[in-house]
Amino acid sequence: MEVILKEDVPKLGHRGDVIKVAEGYGRNYLLPRKLAIEATQANKAVIEQMKQAAVRRSAVEKADSEALAKQLDTVSLTFHRKAGEKDHLFGSVTSSDIAEALEQKGFNIDRRKIHLNEPLKNLGEFDVAIRLHRDVTSHVKVTVEKESSEA
Repeated sequence: MEVILKEDVPKLGHRGDVIKVAEGYGRNYLLPRKLAIEATQANKAVIEQMKQAAVRRSAVEKADSEALAKQLDTVSLTFHRKAGEKDHLFGSVTSSDIAEALEQKGFNIDRRKIHLNEPLKNLGEFDVAIRLHRDVTSHVKVTVEKESSEA
């Protein structure tokens, strides 16, 4: 089945690409989620116009993302968590926690753009990647400290 992507789909393609996918994947995943449309002649003409608009929009988004990345490079976040022996946390610091902390500092970043291979479960300093745009990635310094037991 040939489809035209309406949005960027990881490991598949970018907005406006015409690709071949399995029937079930296209019909049950891409089409219902409005990530793609069927590749008919009429849709291909519409997609050409969408591609041109997407190029213009992408240039603006990239410029905005680069400006935001410069601001985020100076940000450092500190989390206080309960930890046991050997500095292992009882809980963890997840991308949602980082997104909330960034929101409190005035940055509205979607948690799905924050790339953690796995939640942070140890004390220390970590460099967390935030993918703001296809070509723009910023890094935020995250420090996880032991919570004081005096309460």
